[in-house]
Amino acid sequence: MRRTRATLLSILILLAACPAAIAGTPRAQPTYDQSVAQLEARMRAGTLTAVQLTRLYLSRIAALDKSGPKLNSVIELNPDALREARKIDAERRAGKPLGPLAGIPVLLKDNVDTGDSMMTTAGSLALVGAPASKDAFLVAKLRAAGMVILGKTNLSEWANYRSGHSTSGWSGRGGLTRNPYVLGRSACGSSSGSAVAVSAGLTAVAVGTETDGSLVCPGGTNGIVAIKPTLGLVSRTGIVPISHNQDTAGPMARTVADAASLLTVMAGSDPADPATKHANLHMVDYTKFLIPGALKGKRIGVVRSFAEGNPEVQRVLDEAVAALRKAGATVIDPVTIPHVDDFGKDENIVLSYDFKHDLNAYLATRRGLPVRTLAGVIAFNKAHAAQEMPWFGQSLMIASEKRGPLTDPAYRHALANEKRLAGPEGIDAALRANHLDALMAPTNGPAWKVDLVNGDAGDTVSSSSPAAVAGYPDITVPAGFVHGLPIGVSFFAGRWSEPTLIEIAYGFEQATHARRDPQFLRHATP
Repeated sequence: MRRTRATLLSILILLAACPAAIAGTPRAQPTYDQSVAQLEARMRAGTLTAVQLTRLYLSRIAALDKSGPKLNSVIELNPDALREARKIDAERRAGKPLGPLAGIPVLLKDNVDTGDSMMTTAGSLALVGAPASKDAFLVAKLRAAGMVILGKTNLSEWANYRSGHSTSGWSGRGGLTRNPYVLGRSACGSSSGSAVAVSAGLTAVAVGTETDGSLVCPGGTNGIVAIKPTLGLVSRTGIVPISHNQDTAGPMARTVADAASLLTVMAGSDPADPATKHANLHMVDYTKFLIPGALKGKRIGVVRSFAEGNPEVQRVLDEAVAALRKAGATVIDPVTIPHVDDFGKDENIVLSYDFKHDLNAYLATRRGLPVRTLAGVIAFNKAHAAQEMPWFGQSLMIASEKRGPLTDPAYRHALANEKRLAGPEGIDAALRANHLDALMAPTNGPAWKVDLVNGDAGDTVSSSSPAAVAGYPDITVPAGFVHGLPIGVSFFAGRWSEPTLIEIAYGFEQATHARRDPQFLRHATP
């Protein structure tokens, strides 16, 4: 019985990867897992079109996301995707100069505004209604680069800021996103759908967002690369917020090279987002840092405390350290981040204040929705509890609604304290004390079993908070497996250190080649 299901699934995957087999077209078709550079080279050579590539991914979404293993990572498809692809193909035929991502499909997390017919809902039925009036700033940049907006991805509803008792990857609008490695395991969150879609080859690249862990955790858990940029490198205008002190969008891809390509397009100053004032001074072509041999001479510190309690995660970390040393890096093991356990309470206070303030400001930009404020969202959830709260409530929202203005002394104290402890007296101090280029730690433990009744549980390895709170960059790269479940390692450092981190992440990736495609298993392997 098990073998029969596997055979049927293999056929579905084959057909999705080769739509010519369905249409009877002899012309060679692309494979879903080629890199962005390979796909672009084929389009320039005329052996591939943006329309063919877009159709390929639409076929895989139909076969794997909506049927087959039913990953449920895509919440909505863009009805204009093929039209956008045809436009790029016409421009290419006409000899118009095109950028390195022209014709490449991209999926967007469903908290990123698009000024088209698609909804932007953060996974909530409360935001179903009229679409956003215009593209988010970063989406406008993607379109200007010639990328094809393929659709929106599912997520932990409200980017997982609704209840302290919740299940990652579940939303009232989209249901539950499944981990493609073991379907009954968590895809983590909140950028669950973006990570799963990339991992399963439903898109070339995707955009996710993070407040604390929402890029790197699903990245690590689903065996892909995710970059959480420096706060202020990528615009937040037109993104459903949690906190202006920590929110950022970032790229998700199967390789460091593809993630660097997407970050190059996403980065830049936005007059409507004061945090990005200096972004243009720091943004570069990040693919220039994909340098063979760049690990030689790099000094990397291992924050081993994040692996405590799980010997299998420690094994993967040990193997990562050995690979770095073999490639020429100097690894200081272990290294301690001062105050790493001291800012959690302050972070929670800051997020609670920010959410009410920032969400109300965002909702004021939307028209035609049934809610206009956080208080309205809370009331909507109560009125539609069967759809919106079948498994868990909205305690974080209720607590946020009770908060005062951002001038409250309690808020100002917590904000100053968390930034100081996580940044100058935390990551910066650890880097300085050991003369390091970067710190590293396991991104995640093995994905836990999905439990909608009890919520997220299990191995809670997470190294995201120091960089998230400080506003510093963090890159996760596939490092190994525990019982068939992916484990990532994170590299993080000070503000604007993306070039160095990309060098390190690329060097590690090329030294290990740890990533393997998911097999859509029903159970973890022994």
